[in-house]
Amino acid sequence: MSEEIIVAGWMDYEPADRDTMLRHLVEVGKRTREEEPGCLDYAMTADPTDGRRIRVFERWVSQQALDEHFATPHIKEFRTAVAGLTRLGVSLQAHTVAASRPMR
Repeated sequence: MSEEIIVAGWMDYEPADRDTMLRHLVEVGKRTREEEPGCLDYAMTADPTDGRRIRVFERWVSQQALDEHFATPHIKEFRTAVAGLTRLGVSLQAHTVAASRPMR
């Protein structure tokens, strides 16, 4: 059985570009959740305390599912659409999940 993958972190954009990036991320997230059965969760949100920062959280059934995600047509379209936006920094980590349990 494959272990789940969690991608988490942040991306910083020029403040004038952040909302545009978020609009594109909302669309790509919707398509990812609808079209990719290996995607368990996909959320990009504006950081309420930093006008540049977008918080990232993705959950995948396996590394293979994440790798396949990067080859989808909607990701290629997304990358083309956001190519002109200015990213100032990024810190993303992929975590392999060995075990999970419900929180109470």
